[in-house]
Amino acid sequence: MSSPAIKTLVDAVKDPILQAIGYKILNKERISFEDGVALFEKASLSYTGALANWVREEKHGHKTYFNRNFHIEPTNICVFSCAFCSYSKLYSNREEGWELSIDQMMHIVKSYDGKPVTEVHIVGGVHPKMNMDFFLTLLRTIKAHRPDLHIKAFTPVELDYMFRKAKVTVEEGMRLSHEAGLDSLPGGGAEIFHPAIRKQICADKVDADGWLAIHKAAHQLGMHSNATLLYGHIEEYWHRIDHMDRLRNLQDETGGFNTFIPLKFRNKENDMSHIKESTIVEDMKMYAVSRLYMDNFPHVKAYWPMLGRQNAQLSLSFGVNDVDGTIDDSTKIYAMAGSEEQTPTMSTADLVRLIKQVKRQPIERGTLYNEIKDYSNIEATTLAADLGLN
Repeated sequence: MSSPAIKTLVDAVKDPILQAIGYKILNKERISFEDGVALFEKASLSYTGALANWVREEKHGHKTYFNRNFHIEPTNICVFSCAFCSYSKLYSNREEGWELSIDQMMHIVKSYDGKPVTEVHIVGGVHPKMNMDFFLTLLRTIKAHRPDLHIKAFTPVELDYMFRKAKVTVEEGMRLSHEAGLDSLPGGGAEIFHPAIRKQICADKVDADGWLAIHKAAHQLGMHSNATLLYGHIEEYWHRIDHMDRLRNLQDETGGFNTFIPLKFRNKENDMSHIKESTIVEDMKMYAVSRLYMDNFPHVKAYWPMLGRQNAQLSLSFGVNDVDGTIDDSTKIYAMAGSEEQTPTMSTADLVRLIKQVKRQPIERGTLYNEIKDYSNIEATTLAADLGLN
């Protein structure tokens, strides 16, 4: 939607509060905490969506990013028992889980030798015997084998446990991890920051201040990171805005976040399975409000395996400009949580087609959003031959 058209839309809104929010956005002014809550509570999906799409196109035009990546999940055994988790198994029930050795994980890395992947994403449960030395050795071994592979690894939940067991400060732990080969942090483990919600869904793991402190320490080392929010369970709208506000404040301070990723709560096989999942309308509104509130985050991402391919396409009209990566069926987290994609893998050709089908411009990126290749002018009939590999 053009600027004159979006202005006409804002002018037509009868609610003075929503109209004032619209003018702030058109004037590229920051919206307030109260504005964010009002968008959730009072604004229509069409209004928030149009505003979010306008912001998205002002920032990125039609560019839509993806990368060639794969996942390694060292273990699903975990000392924590989060109510929403469908993935991990308590250490006492570890016969139901898996534990990968460094050799086994290197076998996964080596299976991508000769393939143009740019990132390995490493996250998993918090295993009491997989300590900091174990993971530093893993980082060094990956870098020695493939120095150009970007390692995005470990949530603050994992890192906090490692650092405490190793008796090192957050700053020292992050420095040692970075020196061993850790390039950036994923956004997981954030869930909802507010203590009232955190107490009910993940009381025993690192709190909001601890999560933010680890990302701040990474940023101070020159590393970048992502951030997430788990929505659609027991939280209220203001809890979501409180969460985003804390992230926005840290981003003002450090500028180290690349991407904000709203994560839809899935109710399969967990202690919150009685809670009804959010609708697709609610999902799209979450993305739209995220784009409007997180004004200092360059990118908003939708994980296509969690939403499903068609809904991921739809999100590109509600503020989203990144759909993650090829993944290559290398993660069990999505499927075990009841995601739309039970075997999450897409070739680069598939991702390019998905983006082009909704008239967006597919751009392969590196983890830090360096543009590797623009696929917008490659015809579908020649795409697979041009790529050669996934």
